[in-house]
Amino acid sequence: MKTVRLILGDQLNQNHSWFDEVNDNVIYLMAEMRQETDYVKHHIQKVIAFFLAMRNFKDELSAKGHQFIYFSLTDANNPQQLEEIITKTIKESNAKKFEYQLPDEYRLDEQLNNICKSLPIATSYADTEHFYTTRFELRDFFKGKKQMIMESFYRMMRKKHDILINNDQPEGGKWNYDQSNRNKWKGQPSIPHEKDFKKNVEEIIEELSKAKVKTFGNVDPTAFSWPVTKVDALSTLTYFCDQLLPHFGDYQDAMHEDQKFLFHSRLSFAMNSKILSPKEVISRVTAHYHKNREVIHISQVEGFIRQILGWREYMRGIYWKEMPRYKGLNVLENKNKLPHFFWTGKTNMNCLKHAIGQSLDHSYAHHIQRLMIIGNFALLTQMDPDEVDQWYLGVYIDAIEWVEITNTRGMSQFADGGIVATKPYVSSANYINKMSNYCSKCSYNHTKKLGDKACPFNSLYWNFLADKKAHFKNNQRMKMMLSLLDKMDGSVLADIQLKANDLMKNLDEL
Repeated sequence: MKTVRLILGDQLNQNHSWFDEVNDNVIYLMAEMRQETDYVKHHIQKVIAFFLAMRNFKDELSAKGHQFIYFSLTDANNPQQLEEIITKTIKESNAKKFEYQLPDEYRLDEQLNNICKSLPIATSYADTEHFYTTRFELRDFFKGKKQMIMESFYRMMRKKHDILINNDQPEGGKWNYDQSNRNKWKGQPSIPHEKDFKKNVEEIIEELSKAKVKTFGNVDPTAFSWPVTKVDALSTLTYFCDQLLPHFGDYQDAMHEDQKFLFHSRLSFAMNSKILSPKEVISRVTAHYHKNREVIHISQVEGFIRQILGWREYMRGIYWKEMPRYKGLNVLENKNKLPHFFWTGKTNMNCLKHAIGQSLDHSYAHHIQRLMIIGNFALLTQMDPDEVDQWYLGVYIDAIEWVEITNTRGMSQFADGGIVATKPYVSSANYINKMSNYCSKCSYNHTKKLGDKACPFNSLYWNFLADKKAHFKNNQRMKMMLSLLDKMDGSVLADIQLKANDLMKNLDEL
C-alpha cells in the first residue's frame, strides 16, 4: 500500500524511526512553500538556513534509498500551499494512506487536522521523537497548582531523566547555579573564533529573488556560516564542548560590543529544526563534563542544561497548554508601534545599535540581548506585543512560534500577565552597564534620568512603573521597586514621565 509521509521544514530528524528501514511503498513529501515564506516577513538568513537544511536532509536520506518528492520554491509545479501540495502528491502517486509528524506550531496542527478530514484516504500521525516531554506533560504536571514555576518543572525533569543527579539529589549539591552565571566579560578569558562553514549561497539567494520573496536583514552570499547538516551540527556541538563550555555558564548573560557570540553554542537552529535532538546535545555535554571535571565546573554545565531541559521544554509546554488564546494576550494594553530602527539598527543608543544590528547582520542575538536590551526597550516603550512578536518571529534564525511567542509575549513583554514570568523583565540602564560595555561608548549617559544626554532607559523605566502600577500592586516581586517609586519626589517623577512620553512620541530620533 503506497503511503505518503509529510516532513515539515522543522522536522529534519534523521534518527526518527520512520527512517529505520527503507520501504519502497513509502514516499516522503517535502516542500518549500510561499505559505511559509510569507506568513511573516523573515530574515533572509532564516529562509536560506531552512531551505538548505531541508535540501541536505532530502539528499542524505535519498542516498540511503528513501524515496522523496521535493518541491523547490521555484518549481513550476509547486502549488505553494500545503493542502494543494498534499492532495496533488496523493493523487499523482496513487497513495492509499497519508501520514505526518505532529507539528510544533498550532496553526500547522490545525491546518493538518483540517486537511486530513477532507482526504479520501486513511490518515495518521506520529510523534516527532525529538523533545523530552509530550505536548501536554507540563499541563498535567502543573494541574491544580496556582503558578507554573519553571524551577519546579526543571527539577522534576532532572530527576525523571537522570541528568546530573546522584541518589535523587543534584550533582554538586545545588539545583541551580544561576547566581554564578551573571559575570561581566571584560576581555578575559579569551573567546575562540566561532565555528563557521563559509558556504556559498548565491544560488539560493537568486531563487528567492526570482520568486520575489520579501525578506529583510543582511547576508554574505559567499560565507553563510550556520550549521545546516547533521555533520555540521555535530561538529558545532563538539566545538562547543571543547572550546566554549568551560566558560559558558560564567558569561552566559554577558554582552560585549566586540563579541557577538561570546561562549554561546550557536546550536539553536540545529535543535529547533530537529537536526540535533536535545538528548543528543545534553548527553554529549554531560559526558564531556564528566571526563573533564578538572577544567569544567558544574556551574558551566548546569547553566547550559537548564536552558535546554528547563526553559526550552517548559516554553513548549506552556505553548501547548495556553494556545490559541495565548497569541492574543495583551494584559498591559500596550499599543505603540515599532520604531524604524528595528529594521535598520540605526540609533544613537549603543546597546540597541549593537543588539539590533547584530540581529540584522547575523539573524542572531543571545537570550539576554533579546530579553534585557531589545525586549526591555520594547516593553518600557509599551509596544504592541503583536508587533514585537512579528519582529522576533521574523528576525531570528531559530524562531519558530512555539518557542518565540512564549519567550516574547510571555517572558519578555509580560503580555500574558504572569503565566510565564512572575514579574516583568524590565530594568534601567544600570543593569545594562553592569552586564556589558555598551554604555561606555554610548551617546547617552547611563547615570542620568533627565536631560538631553540622559539614557532613555532610565526615564522609560520609572515611567513604566508609574503607568503600570495598578497591574503590579499585588505582585510581591515588584514590591521593592514600587516602594522606591512611591518615595520619589512627585515633581521629579512628573518630569521623568514628561521626558519618557516625549521619547515615546519620537522614538525614531533616539
